[in-house]
Amino acid sequence: MQVAVGILSILLSFAVLFQSCAVSVGGNISQNQGASDGGAIGILVGIVLLSGGAFVFKLPKIAMYLFIVAGMLALLAGFSDFSDMKIWAVVSGIFAWMSYSAYQKKV
Repeated sequence: MQVAVGILSILLSFAVLFQSCAVSVGGNISQNQGASDGGAIGILVGIVLLSGGAFVFKLPKIAMYLFIVAGMLALLAGFSDFSDMKIWAVVSGIFAWMSYSAYQKKV
């Protein structure tokens, strides 16, 4: 399960990064501060998801905490003009749960 979580989170982190960069640039072009701020938080979510995906192979408990942080940040960004981040918050929660179950099997 750790391999699946790691690969999926690393791949999806690039999707989050690309989407967030597009929203941030679009928000800056249209001078929409809410979208620009949501995109900036989304970039941070993508970086945290990438870090969690890297840690899940050897340290699933740390990865679980990183996925929880990514989920909370995504939920925070979801309340801005970038409402797609609520979906990434749910995905991060699923990754956190899967990392927790991988940690329980390891202990």
